[in-house]
Amino acid sequence: MHAQVGDRLLVEGDETRTGLIIDVPQADGSPPYIVRWLSNGHVAMVSPGMFARLISPSRPAISTQADQRPFGR
Repeated sequence: MHAQVGDRLLVEGDETRTGLIIDVPQADGSPPYIVRWLSNGHVAMVSPGMFARLISPSRPAISTQADQRPFGR
């Protein structure tokens, strides 16, 4: 996992655990990251686990109905 400032970190299965990456201390973009959790503004150093994923700022954070349709429809 390699992040950039501005990416969002989502922890699957817990919608309150969506955060904005505000700092990436490692030059290669590897964890840990400094994250501001969107639900409460808390800032923490985070090493994401296996149920976390990164979303770039150019993608929407919430899927739409179109994203949930079967492929090819």
